[in-house]
Amino acid sequence: MFAPVGRFVVRHPVWVILAWVVIAAAVIGAAPRLTATTDEASFLPSHYESIRAAELQQTAFPQAATPAAIIVFERQDDAALTDADAAKVAAIGQALAARQIPDVRALTPTPPSPNRLIQIIAVQLTPQSGPGDRAQTKAVQALRDALGDQLAGSGLKAGITGTAAQALDAEKSGDRANLIIGVATIGLIVVLLLIIFRSPIIALLPVLTIGLISQIATGLIAWANEAFDLKTDSSVSAMLIVVLFGVGTDYILFLMFRYRERLRLGEDPKTAMVSAVTRAGEAIASAAGAVIIAFLALTLSTLGLFRSLGPALAIAVATTLLAGLTLIPALVSLLGTKVFWPSQAWRREPRGARFAALGRSLGRRPAVYAAVSGAALIVLAVFSFGFHPNFDLSSGSTATESESNRWSRELLRGLPAGATEPSNVFLRSDTGAPLPADRLAAYRTELAGVPGVGQVAPPTLSADRTVANFQVTLDDTPQSAAALRTVRGPLRHTAHAAEPEGTSAFVGGITAVFVDIQAAVNRDYAVVFPVAAVLIMVILGLLLRSVVAPWYLMLSVGLGFAATLGATVLLFQDALGEPGLIFILPVIMYLFVVALGTDYNILMVARLREEAREGRNPRDAAAMAIRHAGPTIAAAGLILAGTFASLMLAGNSTLTQMGFAISVGIAIVAFVMSLFLTPAITALLGHAAWWPGHQDTATAKHRAPTG
Repeated sequence: MFAPVGRFVVRHPVWVILAWVVIAAAVIGAAPRLTATTDEASFLPSHYESIRAAELQQTAFPQAATPAAIIVFERQDDAALTDADAAKVAAIGQALAARQIPDVRALTPTPPSPNRLIQIIAVQLTPQSGPGDRAQTKAVQALRDALGDQLAGSGLKAGITGTAAQALDAEKSGDRANLIIGVATIGLIVVLLLIIFRSPIIALLPVLTIGLISQIATGLIAWANEAFDLKTDSSVSAMLIVVLFGVGTDYILFLMFRYRERLRLGEDPKTAMVSAVTRAGEAIASAAGAVIIAFLALTLSTLGLFRSLGPALAIAVATTLLAGLTLIPALVSLLGTKVFWPSQAWRREPRGARFAALGRSLGRRPAVYAAVSGAALIVLAVFSFGFHPNFDLSSGSTATESESNRWSRELLRGLPAGATEPSNVFLRSDTGAPLPADRLAAYRTELAGVPGVGQVAPPTLSADRTVANFQVTLDDTPQSAAALRTVRGPLRHTAHAAEPEGTSAFVGGITAVFVDIQAAVNRDYAVVFPVAAVLIMVILGLLLRSVVAPWYLMLSVGLGFAATLGATVLLFQDALGEPGLIFILPVIMYLFVVALGTDYNILMVARLREEAREGRNPRDAAAMAIRHAGPTIAAAGLILAGTFASLMLAGNSTLTQMGFAISVGIAIVAFVMSLFLTPAITALLGHAAWWPGHQDTATAKHRAPTG
């Protein structure tokens, strides 16, 4: 199948390159802008209670939405606010309102907090029309610019927080993160490829080609989002950079190592490239297919975040695959052996002493290697049981010391933890008759008696008196595990159990959104993980023509996933004391560690099969596979782990956790599982690993002589 592709590309390289340039120009010129959102509620389907509560709030109380921004004031000496200070805050609010900043509907000062350490101005902004609407963030930036002038000489200090301010800081943090990640990723790839091949041309090849491919992939993703009404999380842009450059460089490495190997066997450059595409094409396509299917399995998720993330990354990998099998061979065909300039190392076969010695050692003692590597993964996997999810994507997407995060913490000096984003209980009349006042007072008393509830404000009635809004202040911060337990358990139970006859209750607010996200994620774990695993096993079965091998390959990758999660829990929760890991991390890890980890397993097992077909016994085949495929896997694993590690430079907790988890997972998969565990198990199983086929049977021309 791949031999005709290789021959066509090698015969017509100029036309292949021109086709890619034309496609890139068309996509870049016509595709819409890729937009992102940090609104967690936008990822939930409408049947969840928190979303039904939000819809009821918009209908019954269109002007009473939670302030999109909050201006927090303190004295510069951190002392208690005086009456004169409170008057200055009110005057600043009036001065800001007089500026008539676009999309700022109202600025409402409140009295100082009970301990008089802080005072706030609630800012109502024009509601967003969609994920690409930047009206609110522009308004917050204008308020911040104007606020500095008003504070001069007042003895006060202030900052702006709230959802709109967090979105603005996430946008700034995302732009900065993308720049840092892009520079770090490209720099790492160039340096490592220079070390591996000692050629500036090969070092720059991924940078130039993947830079073009990334523009095509981004345009296709934006079109897909627009066509299917998908919403993209703000961290996707950074992930696209590392996926495209990391995976793309891996596929280039798979191809170039094969190309160099065929040249050393005496083939001319064009024949060597056809052979490289023919021999590496199946492994590259199968590896990419496993990744694409794993990503597309996310479309089964109930969360819009995952449903959009899966197709986005699948499109990126599919584009990279096509380029790896067409654009890269075309460019290398034009350059020939000049691609290795100025190095001449491609002419001679290296001794490969380290990997050759490692292969011989494993071939002699596969049971020892399997036991030691498996035990190390099991020890790390034990810590995965301590995983606690954190559902705060908004603050996690911004730098820790951003203005919105810093003043959100300052807000807690004067207000209860739950006052920053209170929950709401809506009571709706099902008959259309006005709600009776006496029943509302009794209902409020029931809500106030719920453990974990600090206070319940008197109900606010809609214009037709058919809906009542009870603002509930929790004892704990809205994103905390304790707040989620309160809303998920006693608050919702009491709200529904105590509702008067003929009414329906709905618990809303950001904590209720987190509760429903957790329920949706738990459901997705039970659906997406098994489906992705089964589909990847089907690909492995078709590639290897075996029933046995896919089982132990997937079990080993699953163990690698658990070990990765355990290592992440051990660092961030146990060592650094963070309250939890971002809730999407297990799904992201599963897809990257399982899908990308399967890439390296496929490369190793395909080489094992090839060596067995040369007439070698299982242990000798494992030794030779490590000698030949080991350097490729080590180089690819190092580059891919390094590119994902660059996410840790972004400066926000979401990408830091993702970067650590995925890079460690890939390192575990490449340097423990693919180099040790997989070949050791295959060597121990011998011919049984390939049952019911005979994929390890030596071909006639390679059959070992007897006698």
